[in-house]
Amino acid sequence: MQLQVDDVAAGYGRRPVITGLSLALEAGAFVTMLGPNGAGKTTTARVIAGLLPARQGRIAFEGRDITRATPDARVARGIALVPQGREMFPAMSVLENLEMGAFVRWKVADRRAEMDRVFAVFPRLRERLPQLAGTLSGGEQQMLAIGRALMARPRLLVLDEPSLGLAPRLVEEIVSTIAGINAGGTTVLLIEQNARIALEVARFGLVLEAGAIRLSGPTAELRRDPDVERTYLGIHRAPGAHERGT
Repeated sequence: MQLQVDDVAAGYGRRPVITGLSLALEAGAFVTMLGPNGAGKTTTARVIAGLLPARQGRIAFEGRDITRATPDARVARGIALVPQGREMFPAMSVLENLEMGAFVRWKVADRRAEMDRVFAVFPRLRERLPQLAGTLSGGEQQMLAIGRALMARPRLLVLDEPSLGLAPRLVEEIVSTIAGINAGGTTVLLIEQNARIALEVARFGLVLEAGAIRLSGPTAELRRDPDVERTYLGIHRAPGAHERGT
């Protein structure tokens, strides 16, 4: 397994958010995590990225224990987070924001090569290089947030609610781009409120409730699960409809 999270607990102050969380991601996987507000999805992303310490349990990446590794050490090892809300540096240019994502790459040539790869994914960012990040549209800011993470050339990309606040057309564009990144070999953990599109694009799904994984499986199966249909897809079937195949 590329990422292994075993019996992890974490929270804020005295308030526990995730309790006994365990999950595993294979290299190259495309996994989505669903769950209601307050279930612990963002907390999970922050724990994987090292922004929030695990109170118990173990986290391993590519066979190495990273439970106590710092966030910058995890980036250097190949984990990048696209945080909820994008968290741009609004008073800095697009170029400067992208360069911030490459802080683990010391060689200028390496940074230029990564920037060319980002422009291949998001050509619009090349046009916006001198523009202040805070003046970009919502969709462009999300492109920049993902581009900044890609500058570290991650092997695992964790995205926390990338569709938040975007128009449906832009959501489809962003999610399609994420699928393309995964097709290029990068493992993706997509945390997403838009369950319909997440279950369509990812290959495996996790449902997080009350800080623990309550349901998991291939997305094709989860889309047919009665609880997922009712809670996350807004589909309400008559009793017995699944058994009748309707």
